[in-house]
Amino acid sequence: PTQKTKAKASKLTKPVKSTKPSHGGSFHIEFKNDAQSLAWTQFKQNDVLFLVGPAGTGKTHLACAFAIEQILAKERKRIILTRPIVESGESLGFLPGEFSEKVQPYMMHMYDCIDSLVGREGVWREKIDYAVEVAPIAYMRGRTFHDAVCIFDEAQNASILQLKLFLTRFGENSKIIITGDPTQSDLAGKVALVDIMHKLRGVPGIGFVEFKANSIVRHPLVGKIIEKLES
Repeated sequence: PTQKTKAKASKLTKPVKSTKPSHGGSFHIEFKNDAQSLAWTQFKQNDVLFLVGPAGTGKTHLACAFAIEQILAKERKRIILTRPIVESGESLGFLPGEFSEKVQPYMMHMYDCIDSLVGREGVWREKIDYAVEVAPIAYMRGRTFHDAVCIFDEAQNASILQLKLFLTRFGENSKIIITGDPTQSDLAGKVALVDIMHKLRGVPGIGFVEFKANSIVRHPLVGKIIEKLES
């Protein structure tokens, strides 16, 4: 059965479902399992949160939901989105257009999450669109993000230097969420995300939630596929 845990003005399902503003409701997150509920608790208690685990556990959805809740609750003013620009085993070659157009394909999954959470139009979407900034890692040095929820997605494809750079960007009244699946890195060699997590465990203000295969919230077959392919 679905476990319902109200988080301040918040709810998560599908992995995320929300009450429509036209009905006079506030944004809600309805958690589907204990791991998602724990993630919310860790987010509220810490300034840095690592969400790691297999595909389909709702890591990116959770990160986006938490960030949206903070904007709509007026706790923070900005959502910073970033991820390593790494292709999944297939090179697309040169991409035409302006820089923002080149980066856009890599960010689509996060925009898909936002679409499912607040829709593509309406009051909520206008507020979120105004708050969101895509900040490529390559241009992040020297920046500081205040009053923001900063999301680093697909961190299993990041280097030590990239993760260190991101982790040192947040300023006053900001939070960082780093998501990733160490088993799905597209880079050869050691996964930097694992090393970073190992070094930061025990540091006050940093939380960790590790999802297992039984926390998968996509199609039921996803869990079975992952189990067979990783056995």
